[in-house]
Amino acid sequence: LINLKGKITGENGMNILLLIAFLLTEIGLVTFTLTEQRQKKQWHFNRLYANVLELSLYLVFACFPGIDFSFRYKGLLIILLVRILIKAIFTFINRNKTGRKSIASTVISALLAMCLLGTAMLPAFLFADYKGREVTGSYKIAQTEAILVDESREETFENDGSKREVPVHFYYPEDAGDGETFPLVIFSHGAFGYYQSNSSTYMELASHGYVVVSLDHPYHSFFCKDTDGKIITVNQEFMNDVMKVNEDAIPESEIISLSSTWLKLRTEDISFVIDSIEHYNKDGKLDESWFVKVNQDMILKALDMVDTDKIGLMGHSLGGASSVELGRVRDDIDAVIDLDGTMLSEQKGVVECEPYEFEGIRYHEKYILDETPYPVPLFAMDSVLHHESRVGAKAIDMPYANNTVLENAVEGYETYIVDTAHMNFTDLPLFAPFLGKMLGTGTIDAGKCVDIMNDLVLKFYDAKLKDMGTFEVKDCYGN
Repeated sequence: LINLKGKITGENGMNILLLIAFLLTEIGLVTFTLTEQRQKKQWHFNRLYANVLELSLYLVFACFPGIDFSFRYKGLLIILLVRILIKAIFTFINRNKTGRKSIASTVISALLAMCLLGTAMLPAFLFADYKGREVTGSYKIAQTEAILVDESREETFENDGSKREVPVHFYYPEDAGDGETFPLVIFSHGAFGYYQSNSSTYMELASHGYVVVSLDHPYHSFFCKDTDGKIITVNQEFMNDVMKVNEDAIPESEIISLSSTWLKLRTEDISFVIDSIEHYNKDGKLDESWFVKVNQDMILKALDMVDTDKIGLMGHSLGGASSVELGRVRDDIDAVIDLDGTMLSEQKGVVECEPYEFEGIRYHEKYILDETPYPVPLFAMDSVLHHESRVGAKAIDMPYANNTVLENAVEGYETYIVDTAHMNFTDLPLFAPFLGKMLGTGTIDAGKCVDIMNDLVLKFYDAKLKDMGTFEVKDCYGN
């Protein structure tokens, strides 16, 4: 927020200045009240003037870069307006009130006001004014969404017999020519992720002539909506299990049991989406599984563009693992990208072994891995930590899923981006830097990392789904 020279800088610098302006207003009100006018009648007028001044300060600051009228400030604006309205009513009611305002109540009023305004400004500090990355393709981009209802599956997270619903979000070329078709790319988010986790990637691909479908995995995603408009949040038990796995707090055999359950749900979601799109491609009409609220024309336009002979899968973290599994078992997948995900589906079991130490943890079991050749082009893009784990496992001849899969793939590509951590392979550090840092980001510039990632994703799919030249990748990027 403040650089080493003591200068307030950047977007949050403007937020700090606005907060300071609010603080000075409250201090001024307290000082004026205690030294000049302590009559209760006048206090109500002065409090109203201060509230109006704070709204005016926000409106003035909004004229400058860094502060605006976006969702980050919506709560603040509402509070500023409501405070004026309420105080105006109280001022009218107490216009003839006599007596003096106590010191304690004056100070408490100012402290409460600062707490309220500070809380209202939290979204401005937590979230950035992120409007996406500039795309490099020539197509304009359109977006639409629907929900697919799988009548063959009951929702296992509910006990009411309801069916599994999968929200799907389309990103596609808006200005495509009549009859023009494009490869389909399906994206699966990570644990407690969100369909927009990699929006910059979808937009970049769509601008170059791809139809991208990003799906939510209800109860695995941070939140999504069902066909009734109800908000579905991440399942707490699932969240706890993921945290235990990430902390190496459970044995390998239990990890396989848990991850198999997660992957089954997710791969069935993805397969259902692909099957539904292919069904439309053959029949030319939406069947009963499609829940489209208001934008059916846009859904039909997006579906008409899909070339189901060219399908790519990709995902981040657990979404990457799900994509890798489907690339092995479905014969209509042409290319797969795994963004910093452990390829959990390749772990087929565990066997006891001589104790060994890896990354500071002592193990008594090792994984049994699928060593049959991976059938389609596979590209793994890793963070520094993930890369170091792969290198370390190879050095001690430890079975490590990603190493085995890539070594046995018909076409396996791998790279890493320096100074990165897990969340750098999403848009989160650009949209919510503070949250991104809490969940794990490296020292690399977040925008630079996303641009590198998106460029490599595009080049890989261009080569494998559009036959546009060959794909080559360096050992690492970003240095």
